[in-house]
Amino acid sequence: MALDVPYRSIPEMFLKRVAATPDRDAFAHPSPDDSGPVWLTWAQVATRAKAIAAGLHDLGVGQEHPVAILANTRIEWVLADLGIMCAGGATTTVYPTTEPEDATYIIADSGSRVLFAENPAQAAKIAGAQLPALTHVVLFDGEPDQAAAVPQLTLAQLEERGAARLAAEPELIENIVAGLGPDHLATLIYTSGTTGRPKGVELLHGGWCWEGVAQAELGLLRDDDLQYLWLPLSHSFGKTLLCGAIHVGLPTYVDGRVDKLVDLLAVVKPTLMCGAPRVFEKVYNRAVTTAQDAGGAKAKIFAWGVRVGKEKVALEQAGKPVPAGLKLRYAIAEKLVFSKLQARLGGRIRVLVSGAAPLSPDIATFFAAANLPISEGYGLTETSAGNFVNPPEGLRIGTVGKAMGDLECRIDTDGEILVRGRPVMRGYHNLPEETAAAFTEDGFFRTGDIGTLDADGYLKITDRKKDLVKTSGGKYIAPSHIEGMFKATCPYTSQAVVIGQARNYCTMLVTLDPDAIKGWATGTPLEGRSYAEIVASPEAQAMVEEYVAQLNSKLNRWETIKKVTILPRDLTIEDGEITPSLKIKRRGVEANFATEIEKMYAGTLAEI
Repeated sequence: MALDVPYRSIPEMFLKRVAATPDRDAFAHPSPDDSGPVWLTWAQVATRAKAIAAGLHDLGVGQEHPVAILANTRIEWVLADLGIMCAGGATTTVYPTTEPEDATYIIADSGSRVLFAENPAQAAKIAGAQLPALTHVVLFDGEPDQAAAVPQLTLAQLEERGAARLAAEPELIENIVAGLGPDHLATLIYTSGTTGRPKGVELLHGGWCWEGVAQAELGLLRDDDLQYLWLPLSHSFGKTLLCGAIHVGLPTYVDGRVDKLVDLLAVVKPTLMCGAPRVFEKVYNRAVTTAQDAGGAKAKIFAWGVRVGKEKVALEQAGKPVPAGLKLRYAIAEKLVFSKLQARLGGRIRVLVSGAAPLSPDIATFFAAANLPISEGYGLTETSAGNFVNPPEGLRIGTVGKAMGDLECRIDTDGEILVRGRPVMRGYHNLPEETAAAFTEDGFFRTGDIGTLDADGYLKITDRKKDLVKTSGGKYIAPSHIEGMFKATCPYTSQAVVIGQARNYCTMLVTLDPDAIKGWATGTPLEGRSYAEIVASPEAQAMVEEYVAQLNSKLNRWETIKKVTILPRDLTIEDGEITPSLKIKRRGVEANFATEIEKMYAGTLAEI
């Protein structure tokens, strides 16, 4: 059955939301002292967004003209994006961690007319570049450089300019919005790419509006929720959540400072939060290592509580009733163990959603045991981020849920997941051959992921098509599956990368969480040592190898990890080892740590 989407464009959806609930809370930002959120109503957001839109129009931005944003997640990002939409333009997103060369490439390739930059340091990334389409740079923070080759102004100055334009033409924005339709370009999001140059993904208004309605229909978003939005808005996951918030009227606290996340959850007290698996892994690691470090009765009570919780989850996942005795034991476990974890997340969580990368089933089970179930979802930049998700009332751990809305899905003969529907991209910007290759003859998008659909329509991802590893013995290995298992086994892990392509056995590179490993070292001769010294120690190597042995006991013989190397630092975006959405760039890792990898294959281990 076709999903009813009552909007022609994002700005129409936004203006209807403003008209329906002008005085309700819309978006919030942190107060100067982090004492709590500072809220803007929908009417206040509209006033600023319209002024930005009129200011952009005054600068020459028209229908489908690209306008870039190079900034962290913050309230000004939201306001600029809404302003671009209301001006009829198309938002080009640039991660704030993007190096100058790639930032310049994206702004040039997109043909962006205006750039919103977080501060002078971000604006400096394009200094001296040849960008003939770019006419202005707008700064969120800092003062304009009067000597810059491209004229600069502040966001406040742009809003003043727009307000003056609106005073002369009060219906300007409504007239612009009336001319936009579902097939007009809304965003250009450049894939972070595990290889090669980033590709601009052309996403349309109709697909984003579909996303907002589909999320609401599942019961994931409600107008009585409070969302904590910290995800990069440069990423499609963040953008799709904005569309859901607008459609539903969902109050959303916007704050991209990841280092403040854990502390501010207790202040903001959200009911809804979405994130990449790494965030949930860190919460899991902290809970487990804190209990282990406490030792004695506390550690025993924690372990008992987790066993009780997992016993309850196993019955629920099997569709079986939970006996009264287990319910009573679980109530005690929740009070003694899980209430502390719930409080750490603010004490009011109704829904957690994980996406952007695979979530370990073991970690998902732990959160479900703690009465903090995670609805894992799935989608790609090319498909507007949200395609499948576990419904809150029908969670199946180990799957990414059911297709949203009226999205079509089928599994190709080689296991590749194919999707077709309104949220799928128009194509890759200026890349007709790559666009054609991305679709089947009957219009299904090739996701590049391998998976299966069960009888109830739940999708299980087994791996990336291009990431499957084939050993020299001819066995296929799914590295992300093994990596996820290890992260759930070893609570000190930050990243794990399985190596095995064309090799006669599998090895693994591991990085450890700096906070967790320093806690582990407390009370030992390693206490007070640097991260690099701790991880280089025989004690750390022995600890990790013990967890690898536990991992190997759960794997097929040809999947087992024969050698492991702890790296002296974590993987970084800047070194080309992970993407801004925290996916591993395998080629980058293998290139940067080629020496460490070759050492693990020096010797005479028998081929398996």
